[in-house]
Amino acid sequence: MVERTTHIRLEKIDDYRWRIPKDSVPGMRVDGLIIADEKLLQDVAKDQAVQQVANVACLPGIVKYSLAMPDIHWGYGFCIGGVAAMDSKAGGVISPGGVGYDINCGVRLVRTRLTVDEVRPKLKTLVATLFNEVPCGVGVSGDIRVSPQDERRVMVQGPRWAVEHGYGAPEDVTHTEAQGCLEGADPDAVSERAMQRGKNQLGTLGSGNHFLEVQMVEEIFDDEAARVFGLEPGQVTVMIHSGSRGFGYQVCDDSLALMGRAMAKHGISVPDRQLACAPIESEEGQAYLGAMRCAANYAWTNRQLLMHLGRQSFERVFQRSWQELGMELVYDVAHNIAKFEPYDVDGQQRLLCIHRKGATRAFPAGHPELPEDYRAVGQPVIIPGDMGRNSYVLAGSDGAMLETFGTVCHGAGRVMSRTQAVKEAAGRSIERELEETRGVIVMGRGFRGVAEEQPKAYKDVNDVVHVVHQAGLARKVAKLRPLGVIKG
Repeated sequence: MVERTTHIRLEKIDDYRWRIPKDSVPGMRVDGLIIADEKLLQDVAKDQAVQQVANVACLPGIVKYSLAMPDIHWGYGFCIGGVAAMDSKAGGVISPGGVGYDINCGVRLVRTRLTVDEVRPKLKTLVATLFNEVPCGVGVSGDIRVSPQDERRVMVQGPRWAVEHGYGAPEDVTHTEAQGCLEGADPDAVSERAMQRGKNQLGTLGSGNHFLEVQMVEEIFDDEAARVFGLEPGQVTVMIHSGSRGFGYQVCDDSLALMGRAMAKHGISVPDRQLACAPIESEEGQAYLGAMRCAANYAWTNRQLLMHLGRQSFERVFQRSWQELGMELVYDVAHNIAKFEPYDVDGQQRLLCIHRKGATRAFPAGHPELPEDYRAVGQPVIIPGDMGRNSYVLAGSDGAMLETFGTVCHGAGRVMSRTQAVKEAAGRSIERELEETRGVIVMGRGFRGVAEEQPKAYKDVNDVVHVVHQAGLARKVAKLRPLGVIKG
């Protein structure tokens, strides 16, 4: 366990940027850079996240600086909101702690042609239908079963497999980050235990901070980008937050054991054992990448299947096909992932391995990886908040490409541990409070799951998105407000 450190100094660069000089901690190879304002930094000081940013700066092959986004808080190895770029040609490493246990946890946003006035009278029925149709909760299995052969295809093909089997449309794949598929996935690098844990969990929401949320578009900030994304005031949307479930967890667990042994073999020393790593080009590094990509493709498939179940629920309640309801995917973004992307560093273009741990890709207008229909305005960046306040859609900007390796935060960020949140909610009904004070209908599997995710447990996403926008990393497009939520 990393000891709490209070002596690390932060140098203010401007109102939204803070430097950790590389002489702050022995072994730092680069500076640390935290994107936050004074208000958000007050929460950061409560845990070990700043120390973790400094620790990551000690990793071999790290380029430019160790980064943290405005939703920064303590995590495993890397802080949540942590970003690091590694150059394999300079001995760069891959660290499972820089991706996380829930590999490719992420969010997708679905628009509809429905208005809030049409949905409000049926909202309770809709939320109950979603709760009954979408499997959620710890260890819950789904009704979509796959053979061992198809499970391997999911690992390699991602949501293309789902679409080919009738669970969506080709446009869904087009509007998914990386088209829902990381090349180089290697099912042979995945353990039998991970296979077993994943075979019955496709199309399941899980627990923790995962959710399916019915929302409305409350405010538009950028008319042109909103038009391109198909968003307008009063429109109902659906947001889905889930990942690779037990499959990804097991891949991470297996890899951490492998990496622990690899560090001694390769002569690597790190300030925190949770940063266990191996050179990207080593046998161990390649094995992790092959398995991690399988889990990432699995997660994209899982969210595709969850969207399919959501579409079916809307069809049942509104007695129209999902196509008639206009339930089209706006975009799907990954949160916990490592990907190879080209960036200019010191005047040279280098292919870097970008670790994003609780952080979201935010590519600008004109980027060749974006679907053609979004290329003129930039990538949709989806930043969910808590179930009582707001979520946001932004558009990626050149500022992120220049400064943060095309990355922004992935959400609001916790300010209260799960244990604290449960203790704070004792004797209360979070569901009743949200319905009575904010008109939000919440259904969960039990007291603890909802209590852990109460609004007080999170920073105000409005503050977090303000920093992202003002720092020039992405620009605000639309503000969404929750109407109904299902949770594990």
